[in-house]
Amino acid sequence: MANSKEPRLLVTGASGKLGRRTVELLIAAGTRSLVAASRDPAKLANLAGVEKRRADFDDPKSLDAAFKGIDRVLIISTDRIDVPGLRIKQHRNAVEAAARAGVKHVLYTSMLNPERSLIPFAPDHLGTEQAIEKSGLDYSILRVSWYAENLLGSLPGVLASGKWFTSTGNGRIAYVPREDVARACAGALTSRSGTRERFDITGPVQQKIADIAAIAGKVFGKKIDVVQISDDELGKGALAAGVPAPYVPLVVATDASIRGGHFDVPTDAVKRLTGKDAQSVESFLMANRAAVTGPGK
Repeated sequence: MANSKEPRLLVTGASGKLGRRTVELLIAAGTRSLVAASRDPAKLANLAGVEKRRADFDDPKSLDAAFKGIDRVLIISTDRIDVPGLRIKQHRNAVEAAARAGVKHVLYTSMLNPERSLIPFAPDHLGTEQAIEKSGLDYSILRVSWYAENLLGSLPGVLASGKWFTSTGNGRIAYVPREDVARACAGALTSRSGTRERFDITGPVQQKIADIAAIAGKVFGKKIDVVQISDDELGKGALAAGVPAPYVPLVVATDASIRGGHFDVPTDAVKRLTGKDAQSVESFLMANRAAVTGPGK
């Protein structure tokens, strides 16, 4: 039986990659008073030793039931960027339900610099942060950099051509592996903090695309030339390469945001929350070579 003094924790989106890994880390650490929540609890069936609840961000009544008796809740941002205005509505539903349920502390996975970012969905994150601030609840905002896993999707094409087309200029970014984000989420959720705080969750070092290309060239044994182009050229190239048209503005905005310094955020938050530095890009790519080149290569 859980210690009555132990805060009751809940992770939303627990059937997703980040949510599930966060729950797994909490279970492995011996967290006992833990609830995993999902729109479809059946997808949580193989998570042993944790209570499962239904939490549908489009159904406020389900959120009221899910958050009942919870002290600290991690609200993982939804992926509904396909319908304008839907994600911010979902997030506000969750924040309002947390306040109604008497949750003491809300944690939320946001993005770096949402107040000035060029990323199309940045307003969703900024609006959610503002809703949390207005709720009167204590909070921890985890402003997460781009996942290092994004590189695994783009590098095969880069390696095939030997060229990395970008409009990032001299801008820098600190990619962070999802595993380190999950570790940071777990650390923040169990910290018992009662403050109102923000953490920038990034990799250990800010790097130019040229730096990352040099690392990738070393890891995969191939020279990569970085070719700086305009935003317009980048958009046309992405479309020609098969990027779905609705996502081309995100590709362009990402490079423009890097160029503008919006991802250049020095921080040791992962180490402060977990006791261990985030994994470097080189170490991450070495560990995931097969995901880029195929098994045995």
